Amino acid sequence: MAVLSVRKYGDPVLRRRAKPVETVTPEIKRMIADMVDTMYDEVGLGLAAPQVGISLRLMVVGDDDGREARALVNPVIAEQGGEIVAEEGCLSIPGVFAPVKRAQTDWLVEKATELGAYRLVPVITRRTIVERVKLERLEAIAIEAAEQCGRTAIPEIADPRPLDRFLAEASGRPLYFADEAGGTAARQAFKPGPATILVGPEGGFTDDERALVRAADGAVPVSLGPRILRAETAALAALAAYMAVAGDWAP
Repeated sequence: MAVLSVRKYGDPVLRRRAKPVETVTPEIKRMIADMVDTMYDEVGLGLAAPQVGISLRLMVVGDDDGREARALVNPVIAEQGGEIVAEEGCLSIPGVFAPVKRAQTDWLVEKATELGAYRLVPVITRRTIVERVKLERLEAIAIEAAEQCGRTAIPEIADPRPLDRFLAEASGRPLYFADEAGGTAARQAFKPGPATILVGPEGGFTDDERALVRAADGAVPVSLGPRILRAETAALAALAAYMAVAGDWAP
């Protein structure tokens, strides 16, 4: 394995259309190992083969805690959904950073972990934007976030489930439902003790879904204020308010 030279902006190879990898040969495997070494030597989290002068559709990416790396051979975008903006850079353009879009779910898991969530459950509703949930990736994000904030407990990332199943499993404790149609102000609604917080998708719950949630055991409609919040903002706002009023932030 070896550390390769990273080509910088202006190098012709960066503008050349890369060729597909026909077969993963021992030579390709050695190339991948060298690219991983180079990526970490440059303190990066991703490196494409053209960036080291190899015009192939091949790249390596590090995971979020930087302890493993994966090779992507002839990668294609199969599906996408949701976005968030974060700042990233490119090893071929050193010293330059720009905002890029990142999956909303990743960001939500990271911040909910920092705020103290115990368990995170993706709930599928009629208006849910379908997004592939990669549990291993989300677990890695939660671990990194817990380490960053000094938290010893890692939240469980549950498998996605439909709304009716989620409501059946949530019985037995208060279910604080962030209802865009209105409800009790958070400061009055939240009470000390374990609880479940439910936030709807972009566009909100349908009327039938809202009626189903309101009829659920322990459901308490909660208002998050006069403004319309995006789904991920509402989730974090509700969690922060709960922690401040009834959770481990409370005096």
